Amino acid sequence: QVQLVESGGGLVQVGGSLRLSCAASGLTFSRYTMGWFRQAPGTEREFVAQISWSRGGTSYQNSAKGRFIISRDNAKNTVYLQMNSLKPEDTGVYYCAASADLVAAQKREYSYWGQGTQVTVSS
Repeated sequence: QVQLVESGGGLVQVGGSLRLSCAASGLTFSRYTMGWFRQAPGTEREFVAQISWSRGGTSYQNSAKGRFIISRDNAKNTVYLQMNSLKPEDTGVYYCAASADLVAAQKREYSYWGQGTQVTVSS
């Protein structure tokens, strides 16, 4: 079955960096658009970034632009999220997800989800 396993979360100070990883198995990774979402306590899960399976096109939530970089390594079946200049509002559980669509920025477009990794940014 399909498994997505996130890692790399933790506690970091304001202005710091973290690199999240998501290892995928049980699917043809190179044919899936991969996304990162986050959910803070008491809020809806929100889109952060996505990278298309075709030519690696990317898109970001406005608050992530210029600070976060999504990338993928199809040889390793892994997607990454490099997060820089972290702010307290970046705190939350970060989920990776897989979509068969060419471009996907909505939760409903994703078929598979990981269990999440906690990111806490302290001020």
